[in-house]
Amino acid sequence: QVQLVESGGGLVQAGGSLRLSCVASGRTGSTYVMGWFRQAPGKEREFVAAISWSGGRTYYADSVKGRFTISRDNAKNTVYLQMNSLKPEDTAVYYCAVDPTNSFAHWNYWGQGTQVTVSS
Repeated sequence: QVQLVESGGGLVQAGGSLRLSCVASGRTGSTYVMGWFRQAPGKEREFVAAISWSGGRTYYADSVKGRFTISRDNAKNTVYLQMNSLKPEDTAVYYCAVDPTNSFAHWNYWGQGTQVTVSS
């Protein structure tokens, strides 16, 4: 099993920044993709960003490109999401996920989520 614990959420004004962290533990496998998703009230969960094991490949949703940056520290089993120029529409619960198949398509493990609220 894999456990994921997110942190760093909170309340911020529009235009501000937050940095989310997610620590993975357990049987993650030797290499794995990590990603961030979010779910706003009344909406479906949506993809935000993902990063390969080496960090050489990153993907972003169009809505966050140029504002959010995903990174990871494999020595700490941690993935980060630096969120800048936040907008009220970024308000959501943010979830960390792991894809042990490295395909960017099989998100088998999820964290409990951390709330991000952006006020206008």
